[in-house]
Amino acid sequence: MKRREFSLRRFWTMVIKEFIQMRRDRVTFGMMIGIPLLQLVLFGYIINSDPKHLPTAVLLRDHGPQGRTLLHAIRNSGYFDFVREARTEAEAHDLLARGDVQFVVNIPEDFTRGLLRGDQPAVLVEADATDPAATGNALSALRALMTTALQNDLQGPLAFLAQTEPAIDLRVHAMYNPEAITQYNIVPGLMGVVLTMTMVMITALAITRERERGTMENLLAMPAHPTEVLVGKIVPYVLVGYVQVGLILMVARILFHVPMVGSLPLLLTVSLVFITANLAMGITFSTVAANQLQAVQMAFFFFLPSMLLSGFMFPFRGMPGWAQVLGEVLPLTHFLRIVRGILLKGNGFAEVVRQLWQIALFAAIALAIGVKRYRRTLD
Repeated sequence: MKRREFSLRRFWTMVIKEFIQMRRDRVTFGMMIGIPLLQLVLFGYIINSDPKHLPTAVLLRDHGPQGRTLLHAIRNSGYFDFVREARTEAEAHDLLARGDVQFVVNIPEDFTRGLLRGDQPAVLVEADATDPAATGNALSALRALMTTALQNDLQGPLAFLAQTEPAIDLRVHAMYNPEAITQYNIVPGLMGVVLTMTMVMITALAITRERERGTMENLLAMPAHPTEVLVGKIVPYVLVGYVQVGLILMVARILFHVPMVGSLPLLLTVSLVFITANLAMGITFSTVAANQLQAVQMAFFFFLPSMLLSGFMFPFRGMPGWAQVLGEVLPLTHFLRIVRGILLKGNGFAEVVRQLWQIALFAAIALAIGVKRYRRTLD
């Protein structure tokens, strides 16, 4: 057989053919452009290793002028935003447990009197240290602040107090992760990341696989309601999801010694809602995609923002406001708060229900869209 030489004409014919195919497959072309742009925008804005304006509660038991000056200095540092004033220690601990605030600044009774007497009164700062990256720089700035916060007040007759450095005894209580062990934050979060990646990916191929294998006609011929078909495809993978949850919990405990303070049955119940939400999202992608390649691309397009905007890789409160709004839509954001709250804080149903209903709402909407788009005919 005679070997053909390279033909520029045939070469350009193949190039034109690929451009035509690319134009027809608009979803794939959109992903090729959209994913790099998404990565550029998300990484550019979201990566922030020095989060500021962290929500802080104040437990103020001394209303002297020096206490007020100290609070103003803490706020002016840029790391702390006072959003709540707690009345009791129990209320302050509840705010930390629910994740409403990152810090609680506790100025005790007789703070002013002790300061004027040169007794170095103690100021207690309690921090939610489940994510050490979110609190490390703020606490470092706070320690440096204690030596300069009252300089303007300690003048004249009070100048002798400025010679005692520091004039205030700062006591930091890093709650839930006092040793700032990164694995305590990352490993529980991996449960949500793994479930999101696998559950969405697997079910995204469910309908498209039937279509490409030619078995879609059998499904369409069955006297079954679309809800029955879609839910029937979801249920087997729920069991797979629970196997993953069990393996991750076992590894977290045996290898990384992650504390499990809260209720495991509650965690398993919450996981069911989260698994269902991701499976419903995957099913919805499978009803939209024309082939398995598009289904995988859509799944990845969902997984990437979920991982970046949920607070798994970077502190959630360090992201810009618009990114936090988008992150609140994603079920992974709320599941990370739940699983860390249960395992590290010992949260109960009352603390997790505010996050749980948002995951359930996402699951219901995704499943409703999937049912609506499910086609009873091949057309």
